[in-house]
Amino acid sequence: MSSTRSIGGRPARIARDDILRAGRELGMRRLSVKAVAVRLGVTATALYRHVDGRWGLERLVGESILAELELRDDPAHDLEQHLLSFALQMRGFVLEHPGLVTYLQLLFPRGDGGQRLLNTEVDALLRRGYGTDGAIVLSGAVASLTIAMTASEENSIAAEETDGDGLDRERQAVRDLLSRDDRLAAPSAALPQLPRPEYVRLLLTAAIRGLIGSCPPGRPVAEMVADLASTGEGV
Repeated sequence: MSSTRSIGGRPARIARDDILRAGRELGMRRLSVKAVAVRLGVTATALYRHVDGRWGLERLVGESILAELELRDDPAHDLEQHLLSFALQMRGFVLEHPGLVTYLQLLFPRGDGGQRLLNTEVDALLRRGYGTDGAIVLSGAVASLTIAMTASEENSIAAEETDGDGLDRERQAVRDLLSRDDRLAAPSAALPQLPRPEYVRLLLTAAIRGLIGSCPPGRPVAEMVADLASTGEGV
């Protein structure tokens, strides 16, 4: 059994489980070697005996959190419905764990938790007619889009929490600016005002349809890449 209390003047002893517990308590947004060391009442050097600095600490805590995400695959879903469900499950889980999206943005997958999720999604796409290479490309693309959109969403949520009045003023300033534009005023005012979750859902659906169109089941990845690359030539 490990202890983080100093007895008889001796340095407190810690184990990786103590570090993980303290890191989970802090959360990914506040996670740092210094913060965990302070919480455990030890020096940063004591942590370095168990984790590889900041990167190892982030991976330890981040992968522990990801291990709790169990992706559901409804066999009744067609390909588009399935990928949208995959994206929305990721989005919901990430938003429940503030700061996790920053960890995912840097590199995905980074450890066992992310690798398990990728394998789960690849298996789901294999059942829908993809080869392993196409499944990896498609699942990785949907995950990357979802992570990027969720990062933007989390930034907005954080701004609302820290200075909601200021953000409302900024939004009103944008509306006022558009209202004075002869070309943009009327069309902008006529656009539907969608709640954030519905807006995200629509964007993800549009992106997924495009991805499926470029990478349908059975199409070689090299052919897809060559086609997309040729479209962008000269731009």
